[in-house]
Amino acid sequence: MYLKIRDIHNIVERHAPSILKENYDNVGLMVGDMECKVTSVLVSLDCTLKVIEEARQNNCNLIFTHHPLLFKRPDTITADTLIGEKIIKLIENHINVYSCHTNLDSAEGGINDIIMELLDLNCNNIIEPLKNEDGRECKDGIGRISELEEPIILSELCNRVKRCLGISSLRYVGHEFKLIKKIAVINGSGQSYINEAVLQGADCIITGDTTYHYVSDFEEQGIAVIDGGHFGTEWPAMKKVAVFLENEIKSLGFENSVVLSKVNMDPYKYK
Repeated sequence: MYLKIRDIHNIVERHAPSILKENYDNVGLMVGDMECKVTSVLVSLDCTLKVIEEARQNNCNLIFTHHPLLFKRPDTITADTLIGEKIIKLIENHINVYSCHTNLDSAEGGINDIIMELLDLNCNNIIEPLKNEDGRECKDGIGRISELEEPIILSELCNRVKRCLGISSLRYVGHEFKLIKKIAVINGSGQSYINEAVLQGADCIITGDTTYHYVSDFEEQGIAVIDGGHFGTEWPAMKKVAVFLENEIKSLGFENSVVLSKVNMDPYKYK
């Protein structure tokens, strides 16, 4: 018996079902065949040309990404476009791509919860919780809020984020000695959820991809913001996801290896 793409799909559906995805999102098998036999799995945040080549060199015929290769259906698939070039290279090299995005963000135990764990924060509330079929709120949803037993000053919290997420630099808004009591964490691009986090009492938001005017308004309102970058607030969690996948595969009785990408890096550089 061989491990198939469908087995990976079933693992995802048990732990981060596609029903949890945001309505704008696209998740699941992007390129490939559900019945394809898996050689090895390459885990990456993005499906870049370098990642595709890395998969080929490591004999990985499945790339498991967080960010979808296809957000929307392309009009054409030609080598004249970046997405077309990627799809052609994937098909030529018989490489499948499976993406698990906002469903993995929202899921209990998913990306957001892993980042909370890495930051040694307890989850007291979900910023935008999803609801069960009976209308009751569940433990899935976008964003987490942590109420601290002991306040921490903003500069110390910034240092904790850098240390725990393994990032060399970050941007922040607020006075260095501001006391933080209630923290919101939204991995990746969480700017659109900051207002709701503030309404729920958060006095500091940890996220990525914030913009000048938006953050400037919160600075005037006395709300601290720590921007650890999109990559910085997701990649550490994907390392844990790779270990999880490997353990799940072994629990099914398969020995397929899971490789963590070494070439998928933050596109931003800092001096």
